[in-house]
Amino acid sequence: MTETTKTHVILLACGSFNPITKGHIQMFERARDYLHKTGRFIVIGGIVSPVHDSYGKQGLVSSRHRLIMCQLAVQNSDWIRVDPWECYQDTWQTTCSVLEHHRDLMKRVTGCILSNVNTPSMTPVTGQPQNETTQPVYQNSNVPAKPTAAKILGKVGQSLSRICCVRPPVERFTFVDENANLGTVMRYEEIELRILLLCGSDLLESFCIPGLWNEADMEVIVGDFGIVVVPRDAADTDRIMNHSSILRKYKNNIMVVKDDINHPMSVVSSTKSRLALQHGDGHVVDYLSQPVIDYILKSQLYINASG
Repeated sequence: MTETTKTHVILLACGSFNPITKGHIQMFERARDYLHKTGRFIVIGGIVSPVHDSYGKQGLVSSRHRLIMCQLAVQNSDWIRVDPWECYQDTWQTTCSVLEHHRDLMKRVTGCILSNVNTPSMTPVTGQPQNETTQPVYQNSNVPAKPTAAKILGKVGQSLSRICCVRPPVERFTFVDENANLGTVMRYEEIELRILLLCGSDLLESFCIPGLWNEADMEVIVGDFGIVVVPRDAADTDRIMNHSSILRKYKNNIMVVKDDINHPMSVVSSTKSRLALQHGDGHVVDYLSQPVIDYILKSQLYINASG
């Protein structure tokens, strides 16, 4: 399978990140390594999306603090970014709406049609920023100017830091359907680009709790997008999936990360890291990166038992 025929993936993790742990970052790394080993995917980016303050979880500190901690946690990563969109909305957003936002934003900014699992795109779209001088989109003879997979993906990579840190001024972009009636058009290489929800097995198990998730949202999350699950504590993901009719229905859209060897994982639990902070436990360094610890101490977060 060539680079152009592999599915290009952006991993999106939604959560409170209260605070973000080393384990959360390792989930991204493990998921990327596993997807690459399958030979079917190329992971080109990761997005951390902290939940809105109105989520109402006890002990949830302000999104202002959580965004900064997340940014500190990924500051040395060349592919994971923090996105504030979810925090900046007027109220809490569903996981489904966050996925749809990033899909639509990527579609506008990159000029690619983002495929979902059930309806793969057949008509690629190309985009050109209006305020830049570029080659014409449609040409009759200048074949070398044809947008190749590498060029389009390069554009995605260049845009990712802007997309994930600041919502770009969308009005600067215009996109043209290659099948539009604009004279002789060229065929463009189709790039399949998907956003997959990255989660732990605890979130997968929550899908099985009656009434907790909106079933229509679950259909979209698992059926249209797909999820990548990093098991925790040797969780039996097959058993979990068999407890939900929707998970069984879309089992092929659920990718469970399986390592060749049992890699040691830092503690993912934010709750355990908060307890360590409150008790002055030196093992907090096993849970949190030093820049995050420094920020927590400077801002006096989680020190009181009340959170």
